[in-house]
Amino acid sequence: MNTAAVPPLRTIDHVHVFVADRPAAERWYGRVLGFTRVQAYEVWADAGGPLTIQNAEGTVHIALFERAPQKCRSTIALGVGASEFLAWKRHLAQVLEHAPAVEDHDLSVSLYFSDPDGNPYEITTYEYQAVKAGLARGEA
Repeated sequence: MNTAAVPPLRTIDHVHVFVADRPAAERWYGRVLGFTRVQAYEVWADAGGPLTIQNAEGTVHIALFERAPQKCRSTIALGVGASEFLAWKRHLAQVLEHAPAVEDHDLSVSLYFSDPDGNPYEITTYEYQAVKAGLARGEA
């Protein structure tokens, strides 16, 4: 297959997430992931469209749609470095009902959890040795 003719992609712009109660979901995403609404796109939410939220850096966007839960779910994986991974492990243990277990994938390490509507998330790092060393030292 000749990929030379395929135009480049810059980033994943946003992910559509279906939630039963958008205000409750917005609070959960703020408390757990630190996301806040994107003021410039609020008009879409007012018209029945998505409520766009983002991380503090503006590099990760989620479009919350108020809809009935969907059967097919794709895991949304968020990438971090080793020190951030250990910090996320501590944070999630404090804010979630059940702290996610560390999943060792031999080349990467991940935490898996779901939002209140069952949308699955993963926080993953490929800084495998640094995370394993940090865990061994009890840093998370």
